[in-house]
Amino acid sequence: MSDDCATVVLARTVTVAKGLYAPGHLGELTRQIPFELVDDVLARTGTTQARLRILPSRVGVYFVLALALFPSLGYLRVWDKLTAGLRQLNLLRPSEKALRDLRRRLGPTPLKLLFDSLAGPVAQPTTPGVCYRSWRTVAFDGCSSAKAPDRPRVCDWLGKIKHRYGQEGYPMLKLMALCETGTRALLGAVFGPVAPGETVYAEQLLPLLNDSMLLLNDRGFDSDEFLARCAATGAQLLVRLDNRRTPAKWAHLSDGSYLTRIRGVRLRVIDAQVTATIHGGVRITGHYRLATTLLDHHRYPAAELVTLYRERWEIESAFYALRHSLAGGLVLRSHDPLGVQQEVWAQLVLYQALRRAMAEASESVPGTDPDRAAFTAALEAARDQVVAADGILSDPTRPLRTGRIGQAVLENLLPGRRPRVAPRRVKCPVSRYANPPDQSQLRATARMTGITVTVHQSAELAPEGRRDRTLQLMRVDPGRARHATEIAKELGLPHHRSLTGELIRWEREGILRKVAPATYILAPEWAVPDRLEHHPDVVLTSPTTP
Repeated sequence: MSDDCATVVLARTVTVAKGLYAPGHLGELTRQIPFELVDDVLARTGTTQARLRILPSRVGVYFVLALALFPSLGYLRVWDKLTAGLRQLNLLRPSEKALRDLRRRLGPTPLKLLFDSLAGPVAQPTTPGVCYRSWRTVAFDGCSSAKAPDRPRVCDWLGKIKHRYGQEGYPMLKLMALCETGTRALLGAVFGPVAPGETVYAEQLLPLLNDSMLLLNDRGFDSDEFLARCAATGAQLLVRLDNRRTPAKWAHLSDGSYLTRIRGVRLRVIDAQVTATIHGGVRITGHYRLATTLLDHHRYPAAELVTLYRERWEIESAFYALRHSLAGGLVLRSHDPLGVQQEVWAQLVLYQALRRAMAEASESVPGTDPDRAAFTAALEAARDQVVAADGILSDPTRPLRTGRIGQAVLENLLPGRRPRVAPRRVKCPVSRYANPPDQSQLRATARMTGITVTVHQSAELAPEGRRDRTLQLMRVDPGRARHATEIAKELGLPHHRSLTGELIRWEREGILRKVAPATYILAPEWAVPDRLEHHPDVVLTSPTTP
């Protein structure tokens, strides 16, 4: 041996479960998914093994989670990852069939209950970027990019998306999640076939909302009934409305917004134009119509809420991390519906455990925004710890937040968020979103040099359509009943027949009340101002108000 070489013996102690339970671990992530939690889940779902043999149920749960952690590897390769750091124990290597039978014996129920146990907010309210004022910001959204194997039983469950050019090659799975936007952790999730639509799945997650949250929703969740159900949970709302929707104007506010009611829910509507100036002087403009339950325009300025709404897009980063960083964009490996469900729940459990570890690392350094924590750094560190079988149990001499995953996160913090804008394009020529015409000026991601939010002054706008004009007319004498013929005449319509259907719809919306055939009065809640609207800055819509 040459003089510049030396032999170094590195000794380390690995602490694992006893006997046949030794392969049941997930490295340092076992701290987030401890043995006691897994055993409790198995007991509650009745999936604990009847006899203790070479593959206990607890080992099966960690094996399924390891399959999600190494999605490109086969069963035996994943088993080798779990036991690579335990070679001195001379553990038996099971066959692939034994591991498949273990998965079937468990089923999806324990993994679902395990996710439900881990799901929820992971950051303290004082953590930067987690809350707006006193409310934790959360968002709904769906993702349908997960592909399941093209197998008969899977196709019978999920079906295939059909379009004008035929149908998709793989069955697609719809995942709906409620996300904490500050940390991108999941408060809940459901999934299934694409056909039912996003709001059907989102309604299953409504019980997770409470009065400590501010819900940020996109245009796909702006139906009257869904808004009413969201408001009934006690959560505050900031929802983008479809630009074609024109809610009736109850009263104008001095900041340009106006008040309305939808299914009995009092809302404040903000019409704003957002202009982004990119490098080179090119300007891109978008129109946003937001509805919120934050009615006080002095405490919650319109421009501030428009700026806050962009936090909704954090859930898209969550889906990217789940679908591409963790799953590698691969087709799911399971060939039957129960296996697919088990696999997806395992991915969600693993994702949530990583987010919990990342939040703990961020909060260990006061003032660190969780946005700066790199998911890839945490994921790769977690994989390394599984192979090394390191950090399975907490070291009492070392705080939990100084684990290897936390160190990797803190050593690889991302720079502060840069103001950028990117075109929303789908890289598929047959998609209607492949090349949006309103983004023709933007060919690639560009740096923004400025952004301007302009709130339209609603009081300066003429009444929009027959509904606002009818509302102004009825306000002259709210208690007076008017026949459809009289209303049509006041609006300058040649005949009341063209108005009858709209009057019926306005009655369903709660604006009018029918007192006789084709005769209506204004609903009291649309006529009598309450305590908030008595503010001097409020201008009621009336015939004297343009």
